Amino acid sequence: MRSFSHLNARTVSEAIAALVQFDGRARLNAGGTELFGALKDEFLPEYPEAVINIKSIKGLEYIKEEKGHLRIGALTKLSVLSESRLLRERYGALAEAAHAVAGPQIRNVATIGGNLCQDVRCCYYRYPRHIGGPINCARKGNGPCLAVNGDNRNHAIFAGRKCFAVCPSDTAVALALYDAQLVVVGPQGERQIAVRDFYTPIENLLQRTEIVREILIPAVTGTVTQSFSKFALRTPIDFAIVSVASLITLEDGICTDARIVLGAVAHNPHRALEAEEFLRGCRLDVEVSRQAGEFAIREAKPLSKNAFKIQIAKTLVSRAIFGQPAGFVLKGNFSETTSSTQMCSGKH
Repeated sequence: MRSFSHLNARTVSEAIAALVQFDGRARLNAGGTELFGALKDEFLPEYPEAVINIKSIKGLEYIKEEKGHLRIGALTKLSVLSESRLLRERYGALAEAAHAVAGPQIRNVATIGGNLCQDVRCCYYRYPRHIGGPINCARKGNGPCLAVNGDNRNHAIFAGRKCFAVCPSDTAVALALYDAQLVVVGPQGERQIAVRDFYTPIENLLQRTEIVREILIPAVTGTVTQSFSKFALRTPIDFAIVSVASLITLEDGICTDARIVLGAVAHNPHRALEAEEFLRGCRLDVEVSRQAGEFAIREAKPLSKNAFKIQIAKTLVSRAIFGQPAGFVLKGNFSETTSSTQMCSGKH
């Protein structure tokens, strides 16, 4: 790595002041699992002049319920989230999503804020300097998306434009399921951004002088079935090829509400709104769960080499809804519902 200045911020205000001082030429560091790989590979057009350590900020690692919300500090480690009894009992999809990230060594240092703000994993965008990079592309503001006519196996099948790289965060998928908000702080004060809206086709909405301080999740109430599942070839180290988070509310075996979010298929966590609408009013069974999978991918427009993601997404959605046994390598668990032979009425 090249040389850079290193600063220890003691408060959020100090971190913001340092970001302002370096005017976009500094990077925040918490767990370091994303940042130092980027610095070693030098795939970004600009190398930072300073790295601001925010692990030294006290009071940003917590999980607590308060005023109708679950509040999670941005420096809370993924291992803490995955092992939290509160999350396991009330926010199971988030606990599973945190557990699905990498292996225990990574989860013991990686933070929820860092996982949400990590850069995309596109092979063109991240092409290392030591083997010929960096490569200019649409995400770097100069050139087309090279994946469109190249290796696009791991790229978007929904809402692709400009850049087809997908959001790599597992926790973002679960947080979008709960309609979570990020509390972001900068020189102009505090603002809240919905997790689903945080990611654009080119970048996230965090300004160069801002920091994520907290995640707010509306309290989950009532009897619901939650799940998070992830398809990856090498589960301890690989990012998701497709993931699915679901939250189903049942009354007497009838679905009264449903939320389904797909991961690794778009630039942001992708809400399967048609599948959700289809499920409301249905008695869940194998055929209904299969049809929901079809609805979930109806708007997919795959690239030349990633149409296989469609079948994976359909299967994960179906299994998330009806708890079918896994037939291939998955990471995460499946929530089971009661089988029924009655079909959904013909409203769809």
